[in-house]
Amino acid sequence: MTDDGRGPYFVQSLERGLSVIRAFTAETPEMTLAEVARTTGMSRAAARRFLLTLSDMGYMATDGRLFRLSPRVLELGYSYLSSLSLAEIAAPHLERLVAEVHESSSVAVLDGEDAVYVSRVPTRRIMTVSISVGTRFPAYAASLGRVLLAGLPDDRLRRYLDSVSLAALTPKTITCTKTLADELEQVRARGWCLVDQELEEGLISIAAPIRDESRQVVAGVNLSTHVSRGTPDSIRRHLLPPLLATAASIEAELKVSGG
Repeated sequence: MTDDGRGPYFVQSLERGLSVIRAFTAETPEMTLAEVARTTGMSRAAARRFLLTLSDMGYMATDGRLFRLSPRVLELGYSYLSSLSLAEIAAPHLERLVAEVHESSSVAVLDGEDAVYVSRVPTRRIMTVSISVGTRFPAYAASLGRVLLAGLPDDRLRRYLDSVSLAALTPKTITCTKTLADELEQVRARGWCLVDQELEEGLISIAAPIRDESRQVVAGVNLSTHVSRGTPDSIRRHLLPPLLATAASIEAELKVSGG
């Protein structure tokens, strides 16, 4: 094991190639060679080799100056999603829930410090950013993220709390680690989480955990709505019961399928 915790098997070139792909975001969908080098911390020569290799493989497109990801890069994420029975199992349950309450619903899993959406059924756009499968948000500020964090073993949760940087996404966002830890303890105890305009102003969401056969939290399911459609109390009264029922239904099917 090296000083940075990497094993002798670690392939640095693979890490660097993936960092090139991850450098392209919704904010920077196209970049020049110099911009990619600067974003990834590589030399221009190294960045050029990775960009041209990815282009030859069909994952990158270029007009000779600007580089952008090609649609083929979706194959990388689809390989994961297609092997994840959870997404397929959850979809019809979300559709029934949305048809009942007329609010958007999503399922997410925890990836590092982020909640990543693996299934979603929207009703209307209520956020300034577009949400789809693969979208990720900082777990500490999202209802889905908090039910996932609350489901972590104590040692993993402590490591998360010791390392996370709590940025104020809105005036209501929790930015104190102790306050967040206390909130996660409450989420554990009551089995659900409501977040009122901490991820984005105007957005209220309520989430419940999804557990596997061993009662470990493997995902979360939520309902999200605009603040104009109800107070936190009314949302809890009207949306929490069908949300909990949906989480239980997904859990039951997961057990049957072995997912």
